[in-house]
Amino acid sequence: MRKIKLKVMSKKHNNMENRYIKYFITLSLFFVFGCSNTKYLPEGDLLYTGGSVEVKDSIIKKKDRKALEKELEDLLRPKPNKQIFGLRPKLWIYNIAGQPKKEKGIRNWLRTKVGEEPVLFSKVDLDYNASVLRNFTENRGYFKTRVSADSTVRNKRVTAEYIVVPKKQYIIKSVTFPDDSLAMSRIIGRSSRRSLLKVGKPYDLDIIKAERERIDARLKEKGYFYFNPDYILAQVDSSKGDHEVKVRLVIKPDTPPKALTAYKINKIVVYPNFTVSKDTVKYKKEDIVQYKDFTIIDTANTFKPRVFDRAIYFKKGDLYNRKDHNLTLNRFVNLGTFGFVKNEFKLSDSIPNALDSYYYLTLLPKKFIRFEVLGKTNSASYTGTEVNVNWNNRNLFRGAELLTVSVFGGADFQLSGTNNGKNIYKLGTETSLTWPRFIVPFFHVEGASEYVPRTKASLRYEYQNRTQLYALNSFKTSFGYLWKENIRKEHQLNILDVTYVSPNNVTDEYLADIKDDPALGKVIEKQLIFGPTYSYTYTNTMQKRKKNTFYFNGELDLAGNITGLVTGANVKKNDTIKIFDVPFSQFVKIKADFRHYLKLGKESELASRVIVGAGIPYGNSGALPTAKQFVVGGTNSIRAFRARSIGPGSYLNTETANNYLPDQSGDLKLEFNTEYRAKLFSIVRGALFVDGGNVWLMNADPNKPGGEITKDFMKDIAVGAGAGLRFDLSFLILRTDLAFPLRKPYLPQGERWVIDDINFGSGPWRKDNLILNIAIGYPF
Repeated sequence: MRKIKLKVMSKKHNNMENRYIKYFITLSLFFVFGCSNTKYLPEGDLLYTGGSVEVKDSIIKKKDRKALEKELEDLLRPKPNKQIFGLRPKLWIYNIAGQPKKEKGIRNWLRTKVGEEPVLFSKVDLDYNASVLRNFTENRGYFKTRVSADSTVRNKRVTAEYIVVPKKQYIIKSVTFPDDSLAMSRIIGRSSRRSLLKVGKPYDLDIIKAERERIDARLKEKGYFYFNPDYILAQVDSSKGDHEVKVRLVIKPDTPPKALTAYKINKIVVYPNFTVSKDTVKYKKEDIVQYKDFTIIDTANTFKPRVFDRAIYFKKGDLYNRKDHNLTLNRFVNLGTFGFVKNEFKLSDSIPNALDSYYYLTLLPKKFIRFEVLGKTNSASYTGTEVNVNWNNRNLFRGAELLTVSVFGGADFQLSGTNNGKNIYKLGTETSLTWPRFIVPFFHVEGASEYVPRTKASLRYEYQNRTQLYALNSFKTSFGYLWKENIRKEHQLNILDVTYVSPNNVTDEYLADIKDDPALGKVIEKQLIFGPTYSYTYTNTMQKRKKNTFYFNGELDLAGNITGLVTGANVKKNDTIKIFDVPFSQFVKIKADFRHYLKLGKESELASRVIVGAGIPYGNSGALPTAKQFVVGGTNSIRAFRARSIGPGSYLNTETANNYLPDQSGDLKLEFNTEYRAKLFSIVRGALFVDGGNVWLMNADPNKPGGEITKDFMKDIAVGAGAGLRFDLSFLILRTDLAFPLRKPYLPQGERWVIDDINFGSGPWRKDNLILNIAIGYPF
């Protein structure tokens, strides 16, 4: 008993000692980062640590008042030095670096790139900030707002306090639109139901400005090329009513006559070989080509005339409208052959109320080479780093086509204390030809969006070598269509997609392992896969200011369906049909990839992903071909586990007699990832992440017990976590993620969570569990 008591007392003593140490470190940090920052201040100046705004109004709801205070605080200038947990490390680095004696060197780098100059109170203009707050609140309808400003000094630090006392907010009582005899006034009146100004809503100057822009956009669609929002005057009357305003929109009397006129399109002239450095285009009479409504002055006979017919939406006699104006410009840009596109409208000198449209197009280099380093997943579901060298030839047949010939090589590897067996290396080439239109037999199809629809044909060969085991030759050809509805929605339909895989250089070592595990033989079976594929992508991640952005990709793969139906193939009846002595694959495969990005701050976000996939073999196939099966684990998946080493289900993937982990795959997949990303300093970004998931088989496999999907499939989920550093080198992002498992699905029930086993101080644990992932680009 005495020994136990001494042990408990010792443990309590250690806990108290650790607590005191933490307090001491925290206080020391505050002392170092705090006091030292004020020591370097100029004589007589103070460190400005920020401003606060208090809105004093008993009428405004608490929620709305807090929101208004936040908006007002964002207007205060200057912004104080950045803080992390109440400390200002960037300011501290700036101070300790001192004044550099050279323009280059570590001290200059620390001071100018890493550090941050102190924000002094002498730079703060309280009266100016007060006037900004007053103007903002009055523009929101809080007329006759009073704003007072003061400051508080403490230990050479100063804060600014602003008190805003708004009056009752004014509400819109009525909205009147132009009612004169002008044709444009009737157009404005007919669009009044779309007005942003609503009776009963608060007065807001920003909404009035937006309404003027809405009206201008509407008039631009009706031919009023020379009109602009400044020609609309908003007359606001607040003299009558209880905190109410009447808003009357009128066309200014001094509006120029040409701004009141609707214009039609007359001549359309295109210069495909325009040089930016020259103001004029020199050409001969024989360079002029009349094609439909267009005049094409192509001094080098560079393009077929129909290229411009597909790109230009205007036709002679059309009423000018901004939509067709922008669609045409975007089409020219998206053709991919022009580096500079300029459009100019001039008043016609031949007919009244008409515009001549001129397009000046500057060519990009016809041939160019592009070098790329990227993370990629190949046709066999292997992920890794790939280096591409692409040779491109624009406008191959004078129709804005693009020929691309690529040579690529790559590798897939992870680093850990355990032996992953064999790394994967790949080498290959691909040739593709893209036409800027739909190529469809017997009839003409034209897209209606600003993005040029495309037809693409490709031929690809890849040699994949898993060292000391086997190699695979993969041939792939496809023909299909790509089109975008808008900037967010994209489609790809391959009406023909053929893949042929054959083994090469299978080692005796691997053949010996197949005798012990027949499932390994499926990897080196010949595979013939053909059929249509479809992919749909939606994303709004390009909207950087949105707090929540999304990405979704859905894929549908239909292989051998028509051929299987015609031939009546049925593997269950041993009636397998072969083409060129290879059984063709027949299956349906669906995959969905959903991602959500939550913006937490200017330089931080929470990124999440869920992948769900299912493949159903039937007819001529009893299982999905290896190249089409789902896998998890690896640098872009569950990073705490070896690539393709998890599953299926609770199956224990053990090393073979030749000391390597075989690849594991399945017919069903569930994967989810969450990652916190934040900028640390300069080009370095950090991440904390959690990954989970697994794959399962549709049907039981005696060689893989526990691999079949069941109602308790969630008990088979593998979970890992880790941290990483990402180095943003502008031309690529180098990623290093260190991960370890939290849950191992192959352990017995009740023992799968291994959180209690984590021991970073143990060499054996680190060797068996830590995995360093090195990759290019973000995992998702």
